[in-house]
Amino acid sequence: MRIFINHTNHASSGWGEQQKDAADKYGVTVDIPFPTIPSTLESNRVKELAKKTFEAIRLVKPEAVLCQGESTYTYELVRLLKDEGIKVLAACSERVAHEVVRDDGTVEKKSEFKFVKFREY
Repeated sequence: MRIFINHTNHASSGWGEQQKDAADKYGVTVDIPFPTIPSTLESNRVKELAKKTFEAIRLVKPEAVLCQGESTYTYELVRLLKDEGIKVLAACSERVAHEVVRDDGTVEKKSEFKFVKFREY
């Protein structure tokens, strides 16, 4: 069975149809939640966490991995996965911002992100 791993802060159950369809091209989507990485965590601990996740992902032998989140962890994990020959992707989206001026004059700004495609690291 072909596997597509979603390793982000956003569960695939919340994806729109376009993103689900794009993921289906790589196989069945399996969510591996992105870890909480405190800003106080030392770099060597971040690398250890990435290595541990890499080992778990490697065992699954995925077709591709969507990996986005805290930058230093993502960098380390992407490097490890690519060195192993595993395709790693980022989700590309367009941000659409809406401003609503309320009756009291305050402005509420809402952002919507529309998935466009996956891009390989």
